Amino acid sequence: MPDHIPIDDRLRIIEIYASVQGESTWAGLPCVFVRLAGCNLRCTWCDSEFTFTGGEHRLIKEVVEEVASLGFDLVEVTGGEPLAQRQVVPLIEQLLGRGHTVLVETSGSIDISMIPQGAHAIMDLKPPDSGEVDANHWPNLDQLRPGDEVKFVLASRRDYEWSREVVREHDLAAKAPVLFSVAHGLLDPAKLSEWLVEDRLPVRLHLQLHKFIWPPDARGV
Repeated sequence: MPDHIPIDDRLRIIEIYASVQGESTWAGLPCVFVRLAGCNLRCTWCDSEFTFTGGEHRLIKEVVEEVASLGFDLVEVTGGEPLAQRQVVPLIEQLLGRGHTVLVETSGSIDISMIPQGAHAIMDLKPPDSGEVDANHWPNLDQLRPGDEVKFVLASRRDYEWSREVVREHDLAAKAPVLFSVAHGLLDPAKLSEWLVEDRLPVRLHLQLHKFIWPPDARGV
């Protein structure tokens, strides 16, 4: 029974599925997604509130086997907030051990140094309109490693100006690829494009590819 799985050997899983990667510089590539349950934040524009509760306890080794059975190299561990479950570390280690390229989508509110070497952090920083700006764990900017990326999800001009100053103050584009994404339906991508060109900011305009291919609220895609 799932409840009898030893705590160190299990993760609370929402879903595992194969699709096309919709975010980060890896966008467009076929990918397996392992979505963990639970999140320590409540961003105003969250598109995965269904992860806050529920999920099924599963053996880590069974999760790894299911991922392998889907036949893709690229794997994203996401949530919710995957780093909120400490057992995510052995999951990542085992996926790396099977030869997978592993992306870890994280909110930036938890120390990313726990992510095993060889995996790639896709780390959000939370602007003001997210409602979680105070949750940013700023020491993470010094923990970035080659292959990591930083993403800002923007809902307004205020978010843009805040994020622009973070990029400049921390010389962030010299540390990692930086992506400015729009909160879907809240900020016009054309307007964000104008601001980026006007300010000559060394970041990438980023759109959630899957929300243009499928309905924005579709799951398992």
